This record gives sequence, structure tokens and C-alpha cells, in this order.
Amino acid sequence: MCGIVGRVEKSGRPADPGLLARMTRRLAHRGPDAEGFHLDGPVGLGHRRLSVIDLAGGGQPMANETGRLQLVVNGEIYNFQALRRELAGRGHRFRSQTDSEVILHLYEEAGPDCLRRLRGMFAFALWDQDRRRLFLARDRIGKKPLVYAETPESFSFASELQALLEAPDLKKEIDPAALDDFLTLQYIPSPRSIFAGIRKLPPAHYLLYEEGRTRVEPYWSPDFNRKLKVDADEAGQLLLNKLAEAVQIRLVSDVPLGAFLSGGLDSSAVVGLMSLASPRPVRTFSIGFSEESYSELKYAALAARAFRTEHREFMVRPDIVEILPEVVRHYSEPFGDSSAIPTFYLARETRKHVTVALSGDGGDENFAGYPRYRQALELERLLPLLRWAAPLAARRGDALRRGWQRKLDWALGEAPRLTPAGRYGRWITVFPADQRERLYRGRLREQLARNALDRLEAVWARTGDRLDRMLDADFQLYLPDCLQVKMDIASMAHGLEVRSPLLDQEVVELAASLPAGLKLRRGAGKYLFRREMRELLPPEILKRRKMGFGIPLSPWFRRELKDYLAGHILDRRALGRGYFEPEAVRRLFEEHVSGRVDHTSRLYLLLVLELWHRLYLD
Repeated sequence: MCGIVGRVEKSGRPADPGLLARMTRRLAHRGPDAEGFHLDGPVGLGHRRLSVIDLAGGGQPMANETGRLQLVVNGEIYNFQALRRELAGRGHRFRSQTDSEVILHLYEEAGPDCLRRLRGMFAFALWDQDRRRLFLARDRIGKKPLVYAETPESFSFASELQALLEAPDLKKEIDPAALDDFLTLQYIPSPRSIFAGIRKLPPAHYLLYEEGRTRVEPYWSPDFNRKLKVDADEAGQLLLNKLAEAVQIRLVSDVPLGAFLSGGLDSSAVVGLMSLASPRPVRTFSIGFSEESYSELKYAALAARAFRTEHREFMVRPDIVEILPEVVRHYSEPFGDSSAIPTFYLARETRKHVTVALSGDGGDENFAGYPRYRQALELERLLPLLRWAAPLAARRGDALRRGWQRKLDWALGEAPRLTPAGRYGRWITVFPADQRERLYRGRLREQLARNALDRLEAVWARTGDRLDRMLDADFQLYLPDCLQVKMDIASMAHGLEVRSPLLDQEVVELAASLPAGLKLRRGAGKYLFRREMRELLPPEILKRRKMGFGIPLSPWFRRELKDYLAGHILDRRALGRGYFEPEAVRRLFEEHVSGRVDHTSRLYLLLVLELWHRLYLD
């Protein structure tokens, strides 16, 4: 796992090695083991390496046999051994044992179509000297990030936005549409970034910069329309075999390897499959909090005993005042998923013992594990009744109503008027449209004419099944632009590589091809997945309810962190930025502190935004 940067000077003047070095060193946390550069006239590439495979021979930038191709990679190619044998059989000569080198030789044969052969997590840049072409690409699920910017003077790219900001010709001008996305969703979906002049390369896309022109193209998308005609037994065996293989190929490492273990179904399944494939005890790591309702340590310990792992637990009461600015700084743009904080802690502690960790990410998106899928389907079934009952709904002030009452108001009032995609969009929205209308002012208020969730309408048209539409939407938005960003930045802040077998592209493709009834059945998600884990997992883990990976911010914002929160979002500097109506912000704060309305997620977004502003713009 690594960090990559690059720059092309449009004037033809030589690339600045000093600038390249500054950009690269901003990513030292991603690659603490080595640094490398390649300069070719106006083109420069930089690389920071986290050594995982072929510790001595895998330095980058990496060249092909003639030196006409230069490559920098962030990630792992899990099928590299099979590809290497195939390519060597056709006469390609390899100089290292690393997985990255297969990309060079595949590109020699197929150009950008080489992406179709790669199974892994990656973001890479390849400079083709003969064609004077820069080729950038991201993996299918978006596990590894890549941002880029084009100005009249240059084309630049980097693994993280903070490295790109070293370029002197980039302006730190906030994109109001991106800020609206953040406040709507808690993250900024690609291709936008918080800065108007910087873009994110979307997952499963590649970019060609050639002859001064930029072209971005997709190369893959999960297909929910092609369904397997199999019964539960046949589907279960296919799934179990594919999961076992996905875990097996992720155990290749020349450095210590372990796994995150929360005690939930997904991480326990990964650890269980690792224990079957590994000749040595698996090293597992868990984090817990003093508030028992937020701690899963007892379930993690149960799974650790069942699989006889070498288990370590970390009890943490996060000092938000100390850790949150560091977390915000690493994400480079506003990022509002508060579970980034415990993920950051877990990665930090795990890195003290291993360099690579497997995670259970992806189970909910593949197999319909989130309660909102069931709840949204129930709402659709009740919609005719809701339309009939809507005129009877009592409309009272939002501030005086309890959570269930406000949900009922929405179901009876707004929901029947929305499209199906709009109703699902409401499930995943932090600041709904009516609250943003009361909150916004100035340039931000102008964004109310657009909809941050318009992309859902296009997703809804791709397939006919209601559950598949929601799963597809999460693969297009929430999974790559929130969950994958959270894990990548939190782990790479500490030089820890995280691998996710449940998000293997072949697992994803198989899961998409399963009928909806094998995912969500009798109101419970992960039906087939849970069924196939019966022989492997303890019954207590199979039967437990889903628990989010979070911290008790809601009570902290009312007590311990009340003054800290007020000192940021109600500060004269924050209220004077021109984004929000001061009275609307005060109302959110006062309603939460009084216990009338739980605004935890919304207040956290405002806090993160203010901290980010102070770190990157003030």
C-alpha cells in the first residue's frame, strides 16, 4: 500500500523536482518505507512505499523492460501470481516478485483494457513515453482513492487531496455544490471534491491525459439484472467457495498480517475463513468503549475463542478534543461519518502489531444487512394506505415532536409525494431538504435548486427489483464514497493496509446475481450469507442483531463536549462564514442539548466543517 503523485507541465518546461518531492512527502504516512521519483521532461511521478510484497525488489516508480513505461501503484493485485505465469509464458521478462509489475506487462499487450484482467484494490498511474500518454485508473469498488486537477498550466494527480494542494497553481475555492452534498449525505460523492478545481476519479473508471486532452471512461459496474437460476443450496455452495477463495488470495504477504474482529457476522466470518486457510493462529484486533451499549468486545472475545486467535483488545474513551482535529486533517475535505474516529483508533493500535489487516467490510451492501432496506420496502408496501391517511396527519412544530412522531409525519406527509428513488434518498440523508432550506444562506442557499441525490433516479432505472435498486444505489454512492474513504484514510494514516474479501469483485458480482429473496427474507437481511456460516460461527454471533460501529456522541454533545461543540459551531468566526443562518444553528444546538430532538449527526457535520475550515482555509 502506498501513496502516489504526478504532474504534467503543459508548457513543456521540465517538471519541478522540488514540488514533486513536497507533494510526495505529504503522503509519507501512506508509505513510510521508501520514496521514489521519475522525471521525463515535463512529466514527473512520485511514490511513497509501504512494503508488503517483495520487500527488497518492489521499489517504484517501476519500469518495463525498455524503460518506456513508468508505473506508480497504490494497492494490491490479488491474482498477480496467475497473471505473472501467463505473461511470462508469452515472453514477458519480470524484474521483481511484486504484484504491481503485472500491470506494466498487461498494459503492453492490451492498453487500458488491461483493467479487465486485474483483481484487486488499486489506484495507479502509468506514463507511456512513446504515446506521451498518462493513464490513471481506480479499482472497481473504489477502495483506493485518486484525485486530480487540471489548470491552464498543468495536470496533477495524487492519492490524497492534501498532496495536491502543494501545487501552486491550484486555488482553494470551495465548490458550493460539494458542500451541499456533504451536508446532505455526510460525504462528498465523486467526481466532486470540496474544492471547485479538484476532481475525484470515480471507482471503476480510468482517465487518459493525452495531447493536452482529458478523457474519463467507466470499465465496470455491478449487474443486478443477470440473475442465477439456482436454489438456495446451489447458491450457498457457490457463495461459500467464492468467499473462501477471496480470503485465501488476501493472505499473501511478506509482512505480519491479522484481522479486525468486531464480533459481528461479517468480521467473524472473515476471521473464521482465515483460520481455516492459515496454518498459524490468526492475529485479531478489537476496540471497545466504557459505554457498554457501544462496545462489542464480548462478542469479539467469543469469536476469538471459537477460532483460537491471538487476540488483542483495546479499551478506549476517545478524547475528541485531542483526536478529532487529527482525523479531520487526514481526510483533507469535510467527512462526516463519526465512525471514522473508532476506525482511526483501531487502525492505530493494530498497526503496532501488524502491517496488513483483513476486514469484514461489504457484507451489508452485498447481502442487504442494513435495517433501512427492510424498512424502506415496508414503506413501499404501505404507501397506498399512507396516501389515504395523509390528510389525517397532524402537523405540528418539528422541535416539539419525538423521533417516531417526526418519522410518522414524514411518512404521512412528504413520502407519498416523492418518487421511489427520492424516498430511499430520504433514508440516507442527514440534512433533509426542509432543514437545509432553513439552515442555508448566501451562495449555499442557491444550491437548494439542485438535488444531491439526483443520481439515484438514474440508478433506479437500471433494474426493476426494489431491493436491488437500493443495493445498487449504495454501490454507486455510500460504499465507495463514504465507507471505503473512511477505511482507507483511517488505516493509511498509520501505514496499515486493509484488505476486504467481502468486497472482492467476484464476490460482488456473485452477490449481485443472487435473487433478492436469498438476501432479504422474512424481514431479516443476509439470509444466504448467514445460512452458509452456520457450521463456522458460534450461534450467539449468528443470532445477534446488527450493531453500528460508533461512539456515544449524542450524550457527549449534551454533557462533556457541550462547551467544545458550542465553542466551534456557535463561535463568531463560524457563524460569520456566510454559510448558515445563525439562528438555525443555535436552534439545532439548543434542541439537542435540551433532549427534545437528537441532532447528533447534523451537529457532527457542522463541527467537522468548522474544524476543516480552520485547518485548511483560515
